[in-house]
Amino acid sequence: MSEQQRQPDIFDKLVHLKIFRWFEPFFQKNREVLMYLFFGVLTTAVSFVTAGISKHLLENAGLGKAPVSTISTAISWICAVTFAYITNRIWVFDSNAKGKKGIFAEMVSFYGGRLFTLFVEMGIMWLGYDLMDINYWVTKIFANIVVLILNYVISKLIVFKKKADQ
Repeated sequence: MSEQQRQPDIFDKLVHLKIFRWFEPFFQKNREVLMYLFFGVLTTAVSFVTAGISKHLLENAGLGKAPVSTISTAISWICAVTFAYITNRIWVFDSNAKGKKGIFAEMVSFYGGRLFTLFVEMGIMWLGYDLMDINYWVTKIFANIVVLILNYVISKLIVFKKKADQ
């Protein structure tokens, strides 16, 4: 949808409030990037919380260091990617996908791109935490910065790419 066709959402209404009107022109001009960053932070929070919970549970179950980082990363990925797909589809990229077939194809593309970045993240976690013994959270933060950038590029250029005829 073009800017003219998109219905105002909660974020448009918030920046239109008197207290935020000074920010509204900047927000409207940079909406996609700002929304991506906003939901990227929330997605990272989902990832970190679920990684922390699963790491704690797996360590208490007596698993070794390598399985803990791999399994906790996979669990956090499932939760974070599901959250990211919904928010990116609705608020970030204003998806044009329609019908079951279109939405399914978009989901496959989105999850496929995120699967690629899961392997990137798992590789960084393995290298940083398992092999180099760098602090788990320092490694996790670095991995998430790399993944955040890759995910934006994949989403913008592949998954939610606007079709010229739409």
